[in-house]
Amino acid sequence: MISSLEQNFKKIGAEVKIVNVSTRRRWVVQPSPITLDVITNKGKELFEISIRDDVAEQIDLSVLEVIKEERHLVLLAKQFDHKGDVVSKDHFLCGHDERHFFVASVGHVSTVAAAKDSLKPQEIRDNEAGLDTQKRNRRKTPVFKRQGEWFFVPVNITPEPYEIRKYEPLVRGGSKAHIAQFACRRGGEPVKVCSQFPNGLTLTEFSEFTAKNPAAKYWIWRSMQRNATVYVMGQIRHPDHATVVLNSWHRVLMNTETERPRSGVVAVAFLD
Repeated sequence: MISSLEQNFKKIGAEVKIVNVSTRRRWVVQPSPITLDVITNKGKELFEISIRDDVAEQIDLSVLEVIKEERHLVLLAKQFDHKGDVVSKDHFLCGHDERHFFVASVGHVSTVAAAKDSLKPQEIRDNEAGLDTQKRNRRKTPVFKRQGEWFFVPVNITPEPYEIRKYEPLVRGGSKAHIAQFACRRGGEPVKVCSQFPNGLTLTEFSEFTAKNPAAKYWIWRSMQRNATVYVMGQIRHPDHATVVLNSWHRVLMNTETERPRSGVVAVAFLD
């Protein structure tokens, strides 16, 4: 299995490393059976697959499709019970996007094209009817522009001057922020965010938590809106991606990965 994985990841110009995670330390929260991540070792990116040692014999990893030219592959992780029956299946899209490798949880698909489609919000998939596969896979189409996990869809709005914020971060809980030159947000839920709570606490949760933990009041908290409708214009910057320039207002949509919590991944929120 390991040899086959290494060969398939090599086809997309990547290395893969499998790590067994010990479950002997009882005072540590048990990790999920399997987690995937992109790590940097000696200045080089590689894929790391961590498997909990107590289920290592019950995990099977296989590559369903590799597209060498696109530097993408679909990985299937299956877990069996002691009877040999499949108890879970997780599909992942692993590949290279602009400047870095990435891994994303996707739907139950077997091809790279279907994996990419499954990451798109339903609204975008509906509006892509009539576009061929090659055009749908571009980062810029008549329907949207994309930067990493964010999709920008043109809309016809004219925000009031007081609604417009400059250099506003777009954050998927715990991830590195994308910075929008101009932004307007409407609706959503006000939350308090810090490094310990990257998805935020509601104002009620914040009050209850700080009442029980007075020292937490002095942590570095930021007031943000969770799952607001956000519109952006101008330059969208991120250190891992080429700058996107939007000459008119666009609505911000997030890819669907957060709708599929999987082994080792905490569901995250759209914060602005």
